[in-house]
Amino acid sequence: MTAVTPAHTDPPTDLWPAPYARGAVDATVTVPGSKSVTNRALVLAALASEPGWLRRPLRSRDTLLMAEALRTLGVRIEETVSSSSSGAGGSGEAWRIIPSPLRGPATVDVGNAGTVMRFLPPVAALADGPVRFDGDPRSHERPLHGVIDALRALGARVDDEGRGALPMTVHGAGGLDGGKVEIDASSSSQFVSALLLSAPRFNQGVEVRHVGSRLPSLPHIRMTVDMLRAVGARIDEPEHGGEPNVWRVAPSALRGRDLVVEPDLSNAQPFLAAALVTGGRVTVPDWPERTTQPGDELRRIFTEMGGSCELTEAGLTFTGTGRIHGIDVDLGEVGELTPGIAAVAALADSPSTLRGVAHLRLHETDRLAALTKEINELGGDVTETEDGLHIRPRPLHGGVFHTYHDHRMATAGAIIGLAVEGVEIEDVATTAKTLPDFPGMWTEMLGA
Repeated sequence: MTAVTPAHTDPPTDLWPAPYARGAVDATVTVPGSKSVTNRALVLAALASEPGWLRRPLRSRDTLLMAEALRTLGVRIEETVSSSSSGAGGSGEAWRIIPSPLRGPATVDVGNAGTVMRFLPPVAALADGPVRFDGDPRSHERPLHGVIDALRALGARVDDEGRGALPMTVHGAGGLDGGKVEIDASSSSQFVSALLLSAPRFNQGVEVRHVGSRLPSLPHIRMTVDMLRAVGARIDEPEHGGEPNVWRVAPSALRGRDLVVEPDLSNAQPFLAAALVTGGRVTVPDWPERTTQPGDELRRIFTEMGGSCELTEAGLTFTGTGRIHGIDVDLGEVGELTPGIAAVAALADSPSTLRGVAHLRLHETDRLAALTKEINELGGDVTETEDGLHIRPRPLHGGVFHTYHDHRMATAGAIIGLAVEGVEIEDVATTAKTLPDFPGMWTEMLGA
């Protein structure tokens, strides 16, 4: 298919010289907490009937936007330094979340965070008063129709002037009837998660039926379901004998929870890729033995591409061999890993085909078009397909790697820069969306 080329809105002015690896990396990298877990936990704690704790939360743009939005709605979130030894991690930052009656009028800044723009409108429907949602210019282009249409079907009043996108106002009435609703979540699994997270507080709970084509990123829905059950919600879902593509949540009170947040395994990707690309070794402490995080698939995918891994009590140690093999892989359930895998594939010894990720055209940027353009401008040979990318490795050269305000584009460029001298990343600061101080972590890993 013909690629839609992302536009460069401004000349690159903030360029970060991506460090070139002169040898094999050998490092231990402590990865901050999971964004997906942190933001789901914040929503569930805000809707609970008693206070809860969130230990070792991710502090990044997306999670701070979520916390501030909940404060705007009346929830108290107290940030402390915890000395608890509860769970892995022991001492460190902790947030105490104290639920309060949700109120408006309020204005929520979603930035460009999909979890904030999609998870909070159902919460706002429970508030007493209007809640306006707005954010970065790109947030106006990201699909929100699944949440908006569903809320209307469940009894909420939403003003979006027919856009199916931001900006919009949810007129909270202090509660929501809930009930049965059909949605097309083929553009984002977050539409399903958004309704499930607030459903225990709906008068009738909710029955969500997905009626579109393939549902992407199922691990994120599994994460939502598991976290709901952990706070006392009652759920019937497809993977435990339920009807396919149907989730039912009964109305109930939610318990407060004391939760230690796992490391963000998707944010571990560039560091594991560094071991693969340089033939080195990287250890990520506290890698969970069992998890619903999509990033856990990196163990299998990067092993197929030429590395090996060992999971011990110390964490995950990934080792590269100095050779990278191409891969033919369906990434439909783990689409957020696509930019990093594409970067590694561009350095491989054989072609790769990445499939099942058409929905990435609707993420922070059109990731398929952006990856195609940026890798090709460094001398690569990437072709967009209907639902992914075909990558034929070629000798690459230095140049500017544009990010389009997308954190995973920035880390993809850094991976390529390990093996290609002269790569400069535009706006590397965009990594703060989910991975604070990525440049510092990257150079420390390299011993620079």
